[in-house]
Amino acid sequence: MLFTDHATTARPETPPLAEQPLAARMRPRGFDEYCGQDHLIAPGRLLRRAIDADQFSAIILYGPPGTGKTTLAELIASKTASHFEPLSAVVATVADLRRCIKEASARRRLRSGLRTVMFIDELHRFNRAQQDVLLPHVENGTVRLIGATTENPFFCVVGPLLSRSQVFQLAALDEEAIARLLRSCCSDERAFPNHTIGCDDAALEFLAAASEGDARRALGAFELAVLSTEADAARVTTITAEIAAESVQRKPITYGADGHYDTASAFIKSMRASDPDAAIYWLAKMLEAGEDLRFIARRIVIFASEDIGNADPRALTIATDTMTAVEKIGMPEARIVLSQAVTFCATCPKSNASIRAIDSALHDIRNERTQQVPAHLRDAHYAGADKLGHGKGYQYDHNSPDGFSGQSCIGSQKRYYEPVDAGYERQIRERMTYWDSVRRRQGGE
Repeated sequence: MLFTDHATTARPETPPLAEQPLAARMRPRGFDEYCGQDHLIAPGRLLRRAIDADQFSAIILYGPPGTGKTTLAELIASKTASHFEPLSAVVATVADLRRCIKEASARRRLRSGLRTVMFIDELHRFNRAQQDVLLPHVENGTVRLIGATTENPFFCVVGPLLSRSQVFQLAALDEEAIARLLRSCCSDERAFPNHTIGCDDAALEFLAAASEGDARRALGAFELAVLSTEADAARVTTITAEIAAESVQRKPITYGADGHYDTASAFIKSMRASDPDAAIYWLAKMLEAGEDLRFIARRIVIFASEDIGNADPRALTIATDTMTAVEKIGMPEARIVLSQAVTFCATCPKSNASIRAIDSALHDIRNERTQQVPAHLRDAHYAGADKLGHGKGYQYDHNSPDGFSGQSCIGSQKRYYEPVDAGYERQIRERMTYWDSVRRRQGGE
């Protein structure tokens, strides 16, 4: 009774293999059929060594969709002669976890030490309390955990579970690997047992490129192409590039939580590197992925001050005007306004003097004794202020030559703003050098 399948939401009934999608029918039966991830499972690599030695307690597989996380988990379980217990964090509950853990404990006790690999797909969908349930049982070896997630585990997995796990990052498959996988579908009896398949190299190349490194997506498009194409007189179903393109329609963009931050980072760093072509490319990716226009505009505004600053003060004006414009007009025309702002910012002279100035001053405010306002700068507009000496000795700068008195406005002589020798800040630098010379002359007098 302990090992009887329970009707739970975590273990939906699996249809016969012939009725499953092509991606399920073509699931690799061994490492020799597994596509990609050589950096993890090639002989001698850490994960492969752990599998071959049957020495692991918890593994988290992290990577984009369609890169073989579930398949790899099944291969690990079969290679290590463990019972495989699949769960989906989308539908599984704490009760499901406790049931599986109880069965794993009994299985190990009654079946000559047979161990259980608990595979949790979409691990990031479990909340903290659900993840905490796993901790003691992973710790004492009741279950061997393999978690799969498309999200960065360092953001979505609780620290105690993360510390007990080895994290392995899977990469999107390259086009050659996907083309090889699709080519195998033309001859493997599991793929289309009642069809004879022919496929142009151009069709394979197109599907491999359009799938964005997602094998499941490529196999889904290929299956649609085969099943929707009539065979010729020789009963051969031939997939051409045109048929492949129709099967894909609009190429989706892989853009998960990490994609959001990573793409935004590449976008900002491309503008900082004065590379307008790269900046426009990352902007296009964000737009195509449906990124919030306000987020993009805010990043441009921040960039205009943080990375351009006074080297070209027009950048901030253009950036704020861009924010207003995209709010008012939206897509698709907003792409034009954003493109103008991005290319302008990317080709501006660069200076981070403004952010360095404020951060340096904030450091001093937080870590050193706070400077008191000098008496001559204090408010002297109220009755009795003169009795306190407020405003005494203040020099009205407009009455001085060049509008500069040279008076000290802080008790410290530390320099916070250091303009760079680029763009308009070059002129600011020259002006500040002149003011310094005036102060030195006054000090000498």
